[in-house]
Amino acid sequence: MKILHVIQSIDPAEGGPPVVATRLAAAQAAQGHEVHLLAYNTQRSHGAIEKFLEDLPGKERLKFHLLDPPTKLEKFTGPRAQAALEKIIPQMDIVHAHGIWNTVVRVACKICRRHSITHSICVHGMFDPWCMRQKSLKKRIAMKIAIYKMFDKCTFIHCLNKDEVEFVQSFGFQSSLEVIPNGIFVEEFDRPPDHGVFRRKNPLIGDHPYILFLSRLHYKKGLDYLADAFAAVAIDFPQLRLVVAGPDGGAQTDFEHRIDRAGLSDRVLITGPIYGPEKLEVLVDAECFCLPSRQEGFSIAITEALALGLPVVVTQACHYPEISETMAGIETDLSVESVADGLRKFFRSTPEQIENMGMNGKHLVRDRFTWPIVAERSLCIYKKYLKCSSS
Repeated sequence: MKILHVIQSIDPAEGGPPVVATRLAAAQAAQGHEVHLLAYNTQRSHGAIEKFLEDLPGKERLKFHLLDPPTKLEKFTGPRAQAALEKIIPQMDIVHAHGIWNTVVRVACKICRRHSITHSICVHGMFDPWCMRQKSLKKRIAMKIAIYKMFDKCTFIHCLNKDEVEFVQSFGFQSSLEVIPNGIFVEEFDRPPDHGVFRRKNPLIGDHPYILFLSRLHYKKGLDYLADAFAAVAIDFPQLRLVVAGPDGGAQTDFEHRIDRAGLSDRVLITGPIYGPEKLEVLVDAECFCLPSRQEGFSIAITEALALGLPVVVTQACHYPEISETMAGIETDLSVESVADGLRKFFRSTPEQIENMGMNGKHLVRDRFTWPIVAERSLCIYKKYLKCSSS
């Protein structure tokens, strides 16, 4: 099978979609398929993409088509993307696009329709009600002008979880909906670094227990909730620290102000973006992972924490009900009080309860959310629609 993944960017600063596109593609290629990936480079990602892909299992099997960073004209009409895609798409059996609000996906879908190529769009949580309320007028206009046609005419819509199916169904698209979750490569987590490496590098943390936030520092991720919840919990646990790791997506200044007002600057470490081995070092030394997000599709960061046996405290807006179902962590409401209560509950748990949470998370990910399992599901879905289109 010849497969093309299309995404605006694989810059890791863009969050989950670049992780999903590259790793799903690599897992499909590992099963013997010819898999291509087309994306733009970005001006700010000099060296970041190379480092991001450095430890990707099976990357040598992928065929990358990385276009020069887009100009303003390119972002609006996509002439270079169109020229590249016109050459590649007719050779493909299926095209898997990632994202909604960008020209490269729209161009790819248009070319697929013209050549009658089976194609899918992964929405990556972007139709979540919270997301649709952001810049809502601009999105309503885009929906009427282009998005409804794009989704009605695609072969199937890729949703990340059952909640997302309900969100997408509310738009009344004519295309079929399929659930394909995210995953991890087990080999990236089977040999974690020794405990204590991150602590030795950061004297502020030392031997103190710490909560880890590992994601973009963006308003959507609930850093304001985290700052205020930590301020409430810090009173009860004077040794507790907070580590915030990830690229600034616009919320860092507000977070720092909140922490400073609470008088907790000496108990909070902001590391900036962390990738590769350094990411594993900060994960294995943490007591728990906390993501009080306003919205997630299927969080790679949560899945990676679970894969390492790290219990999680996350909001229900992360749409990860398996955490409560398997007792791999604690789900909270989207409020400061509930997040704080979830953290208190975790830190008042017995060592045995915490160990059980960690083991439950490991089993959950390895049984259901590895990239080979996810890739196999995606390939079965592809074959179903390819068979329908040929009959």
